[in-house]
Amino acid sequence: MRLKQEDTLLNNNTNNLYMSEIPVDKQKLAAPIKSVVDKFQLLPEFLKVRGLVKQHLDSFNYFVNTGIKKVVSANDRIVSYIDPGIYLRFSDVRIGNPSMTIYEKINPHTCRLADMTYAAPIFADIEYVQESHGQRTRLEKKNVVMGRMPIMLRSCRCVLYGKDEAELARLGECPLDPGGYFIINGAEKVIPIREQLAKNRIIIDADNKGNITASVTSISETIKSQTVIQMDKEKIYLLLNQFVKKIPIMVVMKAMGMESDQEVMQMVGADPCYSALLLPSMEECACIGIYTQEQALAYLDTKKTQERGAFLILRDIFLANVPVRCNNFRPKCLYVAVMLRRMMEATLNKHAIDDKDYVGNKHLELSGQLISLLFEDLFKKTIKKVGDNIDKALAAISRSRALDPSRLLCELDIISKGLQWTLSTGNLRINRFRMQSKGVTQILGRMSFIGTLGFMTKVSQQFDKSRKVSGPRALHPSQCYCLGVQDMELLSGKELHTPNSFLVMLNGLILGKHRRPQHFANALRKLRRAGKIGEFVSVFVNEKKRCVYISSDGGRVCRPLVIVDKGISRIKEHHMKELLDGVRTFNDFLGDGLVEYLDVNEENNALIALYEGEVTPETTHIEIEPFTILGVNAGLIPYPHHNQSPRNTYQCAMGKQAMGNIAYNQLCRMDTLLHILVYPQRPLVTTRTIELVGYDKLGAGQNAAVAVMSCSGYDIEDAIVMNKASLDRGFGRCIVMKKYSNIIQKSETGASDSILRPQRTGPGSEKMQILDDDGIAAPGEIIRPNDILLNKVSIHTKGIPVSSEPIMDSAYRPGKQLYKGPEGESCVLDRVALSSDQKGNLSIKFLIRHTRRPELGDKFSSRHGQKGVCGIIIQQEDFPFSERGICPDLIMNPHGFPSRMTVGKMIELLGGKAGVSCGRFHYGSAFGEPSGHADKVETISETLIKHGFCYNGKDFIYSGITGFPLQAYIFMGPIYYQKLKHMVLDKMHARGNGPRVMLTRQPTEGRARKGGLRVGEMERDCLIAYGASMLIYERMMLFSDPYDAQVCRKCGLIGYYSHKLKTGFCSSCKIGENVSSMKLPYACKLLIQELQSMNIVPRLKLVEP
Repeated sequence: MRLKQEDTLLNNNTNNLYMSEIPVDKQKLAAPIKSVVDKFQLLPEFLKVRGLVKQHLDSFNYFVNTGIKKVVSANDRIVSYIDPGIYLRFSDVRIGNPSMTIYEKINPHTCRLADMTYAAPIFADIEYVQESHGQRTRLEKKNVVMGRMPIMLRSCRCVLYGKDEAELARLGECPLDPGGYFIINGAEKVIPIREQLAKNRIIIDADNKGNITASVTSISETIKSQTVIQMDKEKIYLLLNQFVKKIPIMVVMKAMGMESDQEVMQMVGADPCYSALLLPSMEECACIGIYTQEQALAYLDTKKTQERGAFLILRDIFLANVPVRCNNFRPKCLYVAVMLRRMMEATLNKHAIDDKDYVGNKHLELSGQLISLLFEDLFKKTIKKVGDNIDKALAAISRSRALDPSRLLCELDIISKGLQWTLSTGNLRINRFRMQSKGVTQILGRMSFIGTLGFMTKVSQQFDKSRKVSGPRALHPSQCYCLGVQDMELLSGKELHTPNSFLVMLNGLILGKHRRPQHFANALRKLRRAGKIGEFVSVFVNEKKRCVYISSDGGRVCRPLVIVDKGISRIKEHHMKELLDGVRTFNDFLGDGLVEYLDVNEENNALIALYEGEVTPETTHIEIEPFTILGVNAGLIPYPHHNQSPRNTYQCAMGKQAMGNIAYNQLCRMDTLLHILVYPQRPLVTTRTIELVGYDKLGAGQNAAVAVMSCSGYDIEDAIVMNKASLDRGFGRCIVMKKYSNIIQKSETGASDSILRPQRTGPGSEKMQILDDDGIAAPGEIIRPNDILLNKVSIHTKGIPVSSEPIMDSAYRPGKQLYKGPEGESCVLDRVALSSDQKGNLSIKFLIRHTRRPELGDKFSSRHGQKGVCGIIIQQEDFPFSERGICPDLIMNPHGFPSRMTVGKMIELLGGKAGVSCGRFHYGSAFGEPSGHADKVETISETLIKHGFCYNGKDFIYSGITGFPLQAYIFMGPIYYQKLKHMVLDKMHARGNGPRVMLTRQPTEGRARKGGLRVGEMERDCLIAYGASMLIYERMMLFSDPYDAQVCRKCGLIGYYSHKLKTGFCSSCKIGENVSSMKLPYACKLLIQELQSMNIVPRLKLVEP
């Protein structure tokens, strides 16, 4: 801090005179000078280390390098049940390089084009005993292929791993593609992150009836189980699948050796209120007559559902995360006591119930964990099958060849088929844990680059989407932001809940207790910052539950924060200079204790400041940058903190639907449906997130000159008035690429489909004009609806024997592939690709290209959730223009601003206008004004004034129709607009007549089947209200399914028309005299006949008009 100039003018005598009178804060004077350090450069360095999809890659890499070896080593031996001397042992396992065969290498781009699976062989080194005619030989084999593992792109086993941009381009890949997905049968499949309740943690909750429950989902390397303790009518019970019904908890405690009720009472707590809650359970146990461990185990044996004994169930399945060593159940008893204590606290105080939506009570399940679980199940199936086959071979009376266990292993294909089937269909079945779930894999959406990136970072919530619950859908506040431990074995139950002690729990397991929890937590944090323990280890002191939670397991969300000491940030200017010079990396910041990772729980013990200017002496951490609270999609919005919240949410959904460039290799791909913007641009008002994720290299929109004014009546309800000259210049023009596939099938008998030469003359030849002489459509040809792409004939006779004689023509049926596109539109056949699939069949793919320009009804959107359709296209001559001669591309209705409150859009217009004037991209990062990552409105206005514009962005506008100036200044400037995938050409549907359903004779449903437009119940009610009875009659019957029915006036049943007698005939009365003809819907006649088939006879009573 500086001294005032007046103070320096005082002479020494005066200074000495008053020195004793002026109070001086020596500590404040000695404090270091605070300086604001721009920490933004840490973010790109962090993304280099972690990346946006690094969690997928790290998870899969851990499984490939470590997890698969653990699974195989835990089940490394196959021993014959009949003859234990014959065995097979796995000594090592590893995953090779991606290949079709051992020698034929493949790359991801080839697999996409040829509909193959990008997989690598699983090699195993085995040692086994071979038996032949009573002689046994011990052999070893290296590199035995026991299956194929699908490989995640950009993982350590992928051919793209560690490649630079030039090598990636040679392999046909985009450098900006994040990887983290699989290629199964040519389709890109991703395993989304799944959010689940934390494992091995006590969760206190209330069930549907209001009963308090304490549940633990235990998972270990060998078993997975759920233990629930429930309080029902003041009594406490255990719910476990291995027991038939609810078991009194005191019976369980006695079965585990805790025979003394007093000891259980001490473990739960000596407070009388806890004793009163436990008393009914003790009385129930006494009523049953159970007092000893033997009696309790005998009682449990009568309630079990498995062959396994009650002792083994309690040891291995009940609270499986708490290990039992040497049959010592005391740790489990202590764990149950803690669960009971928590339940009783929740009974006395409802606020003690855990929040299931709290992020700290959840963990994220990554792709590597799911693949590991699936592989373990398939590997156990394989070794069981091999063991069964060995026993079957040994049991055979006569054998022609030697018993070779390695051959039996290679013949099985359980692992390859199981992995591919799960990743292809998304259905996961783990028989050991009785797990069945759908949708574990999803097709990676390639609508836009940012949509793909958002898909990779999405977290899938595991709750029933059909239920109308708000909890899991709402934004939870938690989403934003062995040292002196006493062993419990040495302590009595009474000391468990003493006032001055805290329980210490590691990953849900009780380690012991500690008398100075804050000292213990600070010591652990010092060790973490010094690099002595893992950087992701979390320590959290929960004063409410009187626990210290230490977490080192996976699936926790951690984020980096800058450490603060006594109100001063540890990161200084010289640290950032070293980072910019390349001397220091992000890992060096971690190792030197400048930055650390905190998870959601530990953030509760921290005071985090957004900016350095807000730091106080109590502050523990500073955010690296505040805009990192937003995800990939929300980070694209300029000035989002000036918008209403729902508008930002709308943009996050619409940003994924915006057309643009999906990748550098987009023109080499053959996706099922691809939308490409012809002239994508980089936004004039950008954000730091856009630069970090690469959106400026693969944009999805165009900078449009927008005038905010009313023009014609075609701009109401967010409709947009568009300039025809802008559309002619290419604004909003897009290319739609669609793929059609066909396979030339080969049957087992050797017969295959054939491709015929096209007919150049005769009927149907006009549809074959685009075919080459080989019967396949030629690239570059203009194609119209119902043109033939492939002149194929298919074998339809089954069981044709293999012979040298040619197959008869009658054995073939036509299998031509037609192009079905929008009527009246002509497209271009962009490419034809021929390849072989995995079964050796010829695969033919056609890529159809359709260039579209915007038309009425096409959907556009800005980056602020303001969507609108094109209302009218006007000639440029009739468009308003500014005094500089600038004519806008779009005209937007000003009524879109007041109710939506998207002030960010206004600031974007100002920033874009200033950026065009001065030739500089402006920034609009979220919360960026204090840190300089968002230009202030005052600065933008000064730039506009400097270049001759009005400070508020308004221009003097002339009418394009009259030529006179408008009576108001118009807010005009560039705004980044996105063209969305919803186009009129794909949705427009109408019909006069068309196909009908065979059963009901009513028009078909849906645009794809050329269906009719249905008049439903609500439309019918409106017509009834208007009294338009003839219109209802016309729409509901005449235009749908009219039918002339012959009805008998005597019996009221429906008859038929006899063409022989030229009159109606009643089947019931056997006469035709009383039969009248009437019109009724065919569906009504069908309903009457279906009711008659169930012995219900509806009768129609006819009355003369």
